[in-house]
Amino acid sequence: MTSNILSLVGPHITLAQAVKVVGLTGSGGQAKHLVRQGNLLVNDVVETRPGRKLFAGDRFSTGDAEWVVTPAAQE
Repeated sequence: MTSNILSLVGPHITLAQAVKVVGLTGSGGQAKHLVRQGNLLVNDVVETRPGRKLFAGDRFSTGDAEWVVTPAAQE
């Protein structure tokens, strides 16, 4: 499985926002639909709630691609 990194800007990001940011969908509506279909795993558990908050250390995946959420960069 390919692991990728998604760096937070704030304290959290919703699953639908994350799906859009990493390029799995082109719009927020498509992202919500994808999540509601049960096509994504969060920390190895099927997740169907687009508003599910992801925090640093969480992982989400679909197919053979995985993203790890990392903390916001400190200045």
